[in-house]
Amino acid sequence: MRAGSILTMAALVPALCACTRAGEVRRLELTSTLTGHQAVPGPGDMDGTGTARVRVDAGSGRVCWELNARGIAPATAAHIHRGEAGSVGPPVVPLTPPVPERSEGCASVDAALAGEMIARPHAFYVNVHNQAFPQSAIRGQLRSQVTRPEARPRR
Repeated sequence: MRAGSILTMAALVPALCACTRAGEVRRLELTSTLTGHQAVPGPGDMDGTGTARVRVDAGSGRVCWELNARGIAPATAAHIHRGEAGSVGPPVVPLTPPVPERSEGCASVDAALAGEMIARPHAFYVNVHNQAFPQSAIRGQLRSQVTRPEARPRR
């Protein structure tokens, strides 16, 4: 059973990230669940929800996204911002607003920013704005889909 789990993990990691031989991650898929409850400064749109799937490629300096928003008035702007949970930070990647409910696209970014997003995804968030909530209708912190196995003591 343990060997099967290791093989499954080994098959999943390349699908979610591209790593160099030294273990440095060069591409990574990030996700976020957006809600009005997470909006800072609040309040956001408490009826609003959304999802973001973000693919960061440090080698090419590209960030690509799929963004969904539901239960909010038409979006006027969307961004990836630098900022920890509960804080407000500057926008670093403009996203196409999800009108009526979905958008996708890619943007060129500085390789250093892409590397920072890969190394510390939790320090970035996706924010969707609209006329009723110009500061933030819905928001969600980014997180990596790659989980690192915990070290187990040798027997």
